[in-house]
Amino acid sequence: QVQLVESGGGLVQAGGSLRLSCAASGSISSINGMGWYRQAPGKQRELVAAITSGGSTNYVDSVKGRFTISRDNAKNTVYLQMNSLKPEDTAVYYCNAVIIVTTQRFPYNYWGQGTQVTVSS
Repeated sequence: QVQLVESGGGLVQAGGSLRLSCAASGSISSINGMGWYRQAPGKQRELVAAITSGGSTNYVDSVKGRFTISRDNAKNTVYLQMNSLKPEDTAVYYCNAVIIVTTQRFPYNYWGQGTQVTVSS
């Protein structure tokens, strides 16, 4: 019923920038919070940044001042602008959204397929 499609990952040198996008489609009634998680090899998935439907944001300490999350509610899309990238930012980045579909009354957690971000030193 709902798909989250990510784009924008890739290989970049340390200090470079990337912009991730995630578009939600399907039988969507409303979208609550949206966010980006990442998982590096051998590590647990961690929340990188999140944004509420009203635009309030929060970030993990390691990316504060370098990453910016934003969303376009008209397009059901969330973005992650990543600047001053470091090798330790290398991971698979996953989009997450809490969505109420038209056939349900309660929100459900949806995930994208993941996009690889690799930062070389």
